[in-house]
Amino acid sequence: MKLYSTNSPGVTVDFKEAVFNSMPQDKGLYMPVNIPSLDRDFIENIEMYSLGEIAFKVADSLLQGAIPENDLKAIVEEAINFPAPVVKLDDQTYVLELFHGPSLAFKDFGARFMSRVMSYFMTEGEKTLNVLVATSGDTGGAVALGFLGVPNTQVTILYPKGKVSAIQELQLTTNGQNIRAVEVSGTFDDCQALVKQAFTDKELNEKFRLTSANSINIARLIPQTFYYFNACAQLKREGKTDLVFSVPSGNFGNIGAGLLAWKMGLPVKQFIAATNVNDTVPAFFRSGLYEPKPSVATLSNAMDVGNPSNWVRIMNLFNSDLDELRKIVSAGSYTDVQTGEAVQMIFDEYDYVVCPHTAIAWAAINDYRKLSDDDNSTAVFLSTAHPCKFPGVYEGAIADRITIPDQVKTLLGKPKQSVELGVDFAGFKEYLNSIK
Repeated sequence: MKLYSTNSPGVTVDFKEAVFNSMPQDKGLYMPVNIPSLDRDFIENIEMYSLGEIAFKVADSLLQGAIPENDLKAIVEEAINFPAPVVKLDDQTYVLELFHGPSLAFKDFGARFMSRVMSYFMTEGEKTLNVLVATSGDTGGAVALGFLGVPNTQVTILYPKGKVSAIQELQLTTNGQNIRAVEVSGTFDDCQALVKQAFTDKELNEKFRLTSANSINIARLIPQTFYYFNACAQLKREGKTDLVFSVPSGNFGNIGAGLLAWKMGLPVKQFIAATNVNDTVPAFFRSGLYEPKPSVATLSNAMDVGNPSNWVRIMNLFNSDLDELRKIVSAGSYTDVQTGEAVQMIFDEYDYVVCPHTAIAWAAINDYRKLSDDDNSTAVFLSTAHPCKFPGVYEGAIADRITIPDQVKTLLGKPKQSVELGVDFAGFKEYLNSIK
């Protein structure tokens, strides 16, 4: 598998280098030189395959021999060892539950796959791998559990102080071992900027072997394609083939993976990018002007991103042609008030509890149906996190219905282990240099 930087298409690297370097020195993002089309027989008979079989087929097609088949199969089987069920709400509305992994968020797919790929490529005696990751909520927990105890790795997670839920913070700060948490007195965008600057700092790169576990790393993006194909398989068994996916979108890695899957042959009619009031992309769809702005805190905190990193990948897939992009993607944004209303409406109509990110995806489906007069498609909205991670959002009957999984109960009472830093790079660099 060969990949190029979105800023230097003529320069290519192999998959191993892209995984470990994470972000090219020219500050672009890695993309596959060739996006393979899955064979027609596989797509037409996708309902015959399990999640594990689909994951291996898609990964093997994308990696194009970068990892031998038997080794790749073992990686997939170990990493994707939890379900991703499609749950029927009514005849034309389904929810894709992506929170059944260890950190209760969809990012378990990417973090677990990536950690095992990195471990596979590492050889005895190599310099310790220092993984830097910025999180707005769920990425950090998934990465922490994905890398916890992995030999010869050191993980540093940056999160915005006071802007993640209590359970998310427990998942970030109670691990110990090779996991370190840094509270940044700023926003997710500030955390992300610190990580990106570290990757292009010459002194840090000479001292450390740095890589990222954010969705800027191509190894995070690849496994997120798996659940789109698997959803199609499940729905085809139900006789549903005319599909619209509504995707909660913050850093745009999730929908970016969906569009990569579409390029490979995913049979889908439409994608909807659903954001909160951090609406840089929906505003771009309206005006044609891409204007990043500082992020603001919302109930759907994992989507509080004002300058989504993966947007460059999506534009790259469409040769920066907004008109072409609009043929397959639409976008909408929702306030906290609308989010709360959606949570209540879903509960009242379906007796089903969703997290705030998922509620936004459902609201976007409703608007899509009103604006498009599309009464025939089957709508699938992605549920990206377990509602127990956002206890402050719910009250009354909805709060009473939420169960606390065992993996969360074990975190309660554990001591918090974190360091507080400001948004200046000098302070972060000094902290990294102090790590033994």
